[in-house]
Amino acid sequence: MALSLDDKLVVGISSRALFDLEEENKIYEEQGLKAYSDYQIEHENDILKPGTAFPLVKALHNLNCKDKHMTEIIIMSKNSADTSLRIFNSIKHYGLDISRAALIGGNSIAPYLNTFKTDLFLSANEEDVQEAINANIAAGIICSHANLPINPSEPTPQIRIAFDGDAVIFSDESEKIYKEKGLEAFAKHEEENAKKPLPEGPFAKLLKTISLIQNQFKDTNEMPIRTALVTARNTPAHERVIRTLRAWDVRIDEAFFLGGIEKSEILKSFGANIFFDDQSVHTDKASRLVPSARVPYKQTENK
Repeated sequence: MALSLDDKLVVGISSRALFDLEEENKIYEEQGLKAYSDYQIEHENDILKPGTAFPLVKALHNLNCKDKHMTEIIIMSKNSADTSLRIFNSIKHYGLDISRAALIGGNSIAPYLNTFKTDLFLSANEEDVQEAINANIAAGIICSHANLPINPSEPTPQIRIAFDGDAVIFSDESEKIYKEKGLEAFAKHEEENAKKPLPEGPFAKLLKTISLIQNQFKDTNEMPIRTALVTARNTPAHERVIRTLRAWDVRIDEAFFLGGIEKSEILKSFGANIFFDDQSVHTDKASRLVPSARVPYKQTENK
């Protein structure tokens, strides 16, 4: 009987998000595909260092055990099969529970995301992530930072995921008002619409899926996944957010309404395995302390 992905949290991840391939990518950009392919084949027995998304992938293993297999992690890469052995050798070296891959050989990954029932796609390639967002898949551009310490042997007893609100969990409708008309107009709009749920953003479905997984664990001490909302909103704009999550019947374990306070230290204290935000001003700073990914705005055909 074929394996069904319908009841699993499916995470598609590029090889450059999982492992540190920045030098190899530089070879590709400066010398071309053949030089990159030759280098990967020549070094296919050299183990790669962990990349930005490594802690999240390792933490996601907590959702799988003998009795339950709740997540599936799939390598989704533009590499060809011939240049992928180094990736799989590194996966084996670190003992990661990844046995499936889609190796597209330079083509677009986006058409395969729905085929694999992908709930979340992570990549260092902005074009691939943009195409995923346009296809209504939760996706983030991994922010690489040389100073972010990643210890592959560090235990990860619980998955910790932090989200921004507007343009991530929720649509960018309210954020547009802030950008176009200012803070006062934004606050007034949110207060007037406090009882009207916010429209869904690109990560709403993912958050709902995570909430369904959390609901399967009645003992909070055994909860394998914990979420946080870290938003620049403050009072009175907080009420609409709380009522929206209540209307969706979605669980958020921790919520921070910062009103412009820097997010990085909060994320560090929370211990985020990954943080999603739509603004590079936040992800650039946060990526120095915790793994972070920027969520691009959805592009329409009219743009």
